[in-house]
Amino acid sequence: MARRPADLDSETLAFLAERHLATLTTLRADGSPHVVAVGFSYDAAAGLVRVITGGTSQKVRNIDRGSRAAVCQIDGARWLSLEGPGVIRRDEESIAEAVRRYGERYQAPRPNDTRVAIEIAVERVLGRAVRTVRTVGTS
Repeated sequence: MARRPADLDSETLAFLAERHLATLTTLRADGSPHVVAVGFSYDAAAGLVRVITGGTSQKVRNIDRGSRAAVCQIDGARWLSLEGPGVIRRDEESIAEAVRRYGERYQAPRPNDTRVAIEIAVERVLGRAVRTVRTVGTS
């Protein structure tokens, strides 16, 4: 069942703060999916996913064309997909905020003179962040 960002519980928010990579899916001009591995940060207060990348990448071109986007993080049976419209931020303040958040979650990124920030305004969250415990039955 899809959830809104405002409905995320503490366990889900904790999962989004753990160090995991994810996939970012955008749509090419022909409608086919473009899926790449990314690091990302989630800003719960703003309901935003942020991804840093080079300004000439295919994902940037896709989003500049108005593509919606989805980030999917997975860890075993736990997974979350965060979906919404994407925008490219080219201003220094937005890029600096995305870099700061990336550095908090992963590590400081290497310099990139063409860096931009992708922001996804999360409208829908799918998946489950709860760890399941399997019990072995006896016969």
